[in-house]
Formats: sequence, C-alpha cells, structure tokens
Amino acid sequence: MNTPSHNVHEYTVSEISQALKRTVEEQFEYVRVRGEISGFKRAASGHLYFSLKDEKSVLNSICWRGVASKLPFAPEDGLEVIATGKLSTYPGRSNYQLIAEFMEPAGIGALMALLEKRKQQLAKEGLFDENRKRPLPYLPEVIGVVTSPTGAVIRDILHRITDRFPVRVLVWPVLVQGEGAAEQVAAAIAGFNAMPKRPDVLIVARGGGSLEDLWAFNEEIVVRAAAASEIPLISAVGHETDTTLIDYAADQRAPTPTAAAEMAVPVKSDLLYTVQDHGLRMHSLLSRRLEHAGTRLSGLARGLISPRTMLETMVQRLDDWSERLGAALPAYFQQCTQMLALASSRLQPTPLQQAVRRYETQLAERGTQLNGALTRQLSRQEERLGALSRLLESYHYQKVLARGFVLVRDSADQLITRAANMPQNARLSLEFHDGRQIVTSGDTPPSSATKTPGNTTSGASKLGKQIPGTKKPGRVTSQGSLFE
Repeated sequence: MNTPSHNVHEYTVSEISQALKRTVEEQFEYVRVRGEISGFKRAASGHLYFSLKDEKSVLNSICWRGVASKLPFAPEDGLEVIATGKLSTYPGRSNYQLIAEFMEPAGIGALMALLEKRKQQLAKEGLFDENRKRPLPYLPEVIGVVTSPTGAVIRDILHRITDRFPVRVLVWPVLVQGEGAAEQVAAAIAGFNAMPKRPDVLIVARGGGSLEDLWAFNEEIVVRAAAASEIPLISAVGHETDTTLIDYAADQRAPTPTAAAEMAVPVKSDLLYTVQDHGLRMHSLLSRRLEHAGTRLSGLARGLISPRTMLETMVQRLDDWSERLGAALPAYFQQCTQMLALASSRLQPTPLQQAVRRYETQLAERGTQLNGALTRQLSRQEERLGALSRLLESYHYQKVLARGFVLVRDSADQLITRAANMPQNARLSLEFHDGRQIVTSGDTPPSSATKTPGNTTSGASKLGKQIPGTKKPGRVTSQGSLFE
C-alpha cells in the first residue's frame, strides 16, 4: 500500500476554489454561447438568473441588473439567444456559470417566434380589438408627433403637413432604436395624454430598418401605452412592408410617416375648392327656388281680388248696416216695451192668492192623511210587539218548570242532562217552579234513565238524603213527585 507523500502542498477549500475561479476566468475571459433560455427568473434586485441549454448540457447564467436594463428584448423561457460574456465559478456551490454582458436573439427566427407569442398574448387581452379603435378627427388643430428630432422622418411629416393644411405641430423627441427607446416612446405617448390641452391626434413615427432596429415598437410597454391613449393615434413605423405590434394597437396604421401626415390633415386647396363648389351650388339652388317662388306668387296674385275692391265693398256694406241699425233700434225698443206691458198685465194678485189657498187646502188634506196612516202603522206595530212578547214569555224555562219539570244541577251548579253523568254520593240542587231543594244522590245510580207512563224520573237516581217534609228517603221524578 502506497502512503501519500507529506511534502505535497495542502490547499484549503477556499484556496482551491479561488485557484479554480482564476483559472476559469483567465481561460474563458470572453466567450459567445448559443443556447435556449430555461428557468428564467428576475430577482427583486433586477438581476436575471437563468440557464442556457442544448440537447446535452446546461450552463448556469447570470445577467446583472445594469446589463439587463440595456437588453434590446425581454428574455423569457424557450427563447434561443446568443450570450456574450465570461465564465466564472461560484465557490458557494462549487459550480461554474456564465456572466452575460450582452444577449441577442439567435437569428431572425427567434425574434419572429417571440414576436408572434407576444402578439397572441396581447391579442387575448383585447388590445387589438377593432371595436375599441376611434376615428381620426377630420381637421385637427394640433398634432403631436413622437419621433426622433433628427433625421428625415420629422422633416417629411412637417413638410407634408405644411403642404396639405398648415396646423400646429408638437414634437416629443425620443430615441427610436436601442437602449431605452421603448421606455421613451411609451413615456411620450402618456405625456401627450397628460397635457392640459392635448393634441387632437398623435403620430408615432420611425423610418425603415431591420427587425432588430424596429424592436422597440414591439415591446409590451409601447403597445400598452398606445392602446391606453385617449388621443387617436396613427402608427407610422418603418416602410410599407414593415409591421410592428404598435400597428395593431393604434387607431390607424400608415405605411410610411409621409402617409401618416396625409391621414392626419386634409388638403387645404381641395377643401377650399369643395367649399367654393358647395357655395356656388347653394347660390344656384337658392336663385332657382327664389325664381320659382316669385313665379308662383305672381300667379297667385293674379287670381286674387284687388284689395281696393274688397275694401270698397266692405265700406259699402258697413254703411248699409249702419243705416239699418239706426232704423231698427227704435222698432226693437217699441217691441220690448209692448212685451213688458203684456207681462205686467198678467202679474195680478188675485191669481196668486187663489193658487196659495189651493195649495193650503192640499197641504191640510195631505197632513190629515199622514196622521191617519201613522196611527194605523203604530197600532199594527204595537199588536205585533205584544204577540212577540207573549211568545217570548211562553218560551221562558220557568213556564216549563210550572208544568212539572225539574232542573238538576251538581255542586258546581252545572246542569245534569244525562243519567250517565249523575255523580255518586254527591250533593244535587233540584230547581222547582217555586224554589230549590238540596239532595244527595244514591250510592248506585242506574246505568240508564227509565221511562214509565206517568212516572219519568230525572236520571232515575236514588237520593240518599231525606227531603225536608218527608219521613224517609225517597226519589224525585221529573214531575216533582215523591216515591217511597
């Protein structure tokens, strides 16, 4: 067995970790690695942690916050990228990792896949719906333009607006490519919407370029800002064949920035020509209508009677009526006087007195008839009342007792109507026509009442107490007689 040599240098764990770290970083100080992002995570500090993988291997990777904020795209799982940086180790876990200092999608195919995925996601949220898009104002007074302050785009827009219809233009200068471009474009759209006196329409414009050059207008922050704009927005990014996500969220898409200026304002000369043409047509129409109305008025005037003739006729009629009225008034007054005299002659006191005496006689006769009728009615009601009183008196139970019947009550003064209800050895109250008697029932009351001709007992009860006035106990019948 070989024993280890004691003259070999001994390393601590930290020393060997640091040695490996220096070796790896010196050997792989600058590398470009192509792979698919997996396990992507953005920490609260802003650093990005993910893995790059292919068919056989996985490489842990880190992108520090300062580098992550400058990336031209948003990393996500499944995206194939080319990461540029250096290899290093992490002694805390004894593994190696890539420190990415720059990342880019791995070719146009990766960008198109990312673009299509983001487009579908935003479309599901309704940001591209046609029913939320608004029409552009026909003649805006102020136009806001979001674009680079230098270059041909802003010059083409201003030149086209000046040629067609000069209006006030507000330019919000932004970066249209590279780091921070998407944030500046989104901030410009929100800034125009936050102004106290907002523009009537917005134009977001940029010249042509590759997909990577136009990528800022595919960022989610720009698309959401365009969809949230309360000002109608025209997207004019790239050439006619270029399409970005802001084109779907905008209210109108222009193939070029020059076309956007043409959409924003009409042609002033064409508008003036249209106004003049409408003015001439209106003048011609009014002239024809006035001419037609004059002709019709002339025709109607020829069919009317002369006002002087109508007035002369009315004056003559007024004179005639005035003469007739002067002659008719005295005749009318004479006729009224005759009618008054006739009415006065008919108003004599004798007929009135005769009528009064006649009505007095009739009234006396009606009074006599009424008194007789009332007397007869009262007699009939008195006779009926007497008959009802007698009938009521005959129905009184005292009348029944006078015929020989007896009422039997128990100690609680309740009526006993059945022999089966007769209590044993109980005090009973017997009510006769001329008073009451207290008796005691027998020990064995019969089970049912026994009826015999001329001798019907009340419950057929034997009474154990001697009735006052008799020498020995007896029983009381319903007729009130005693049986020994």
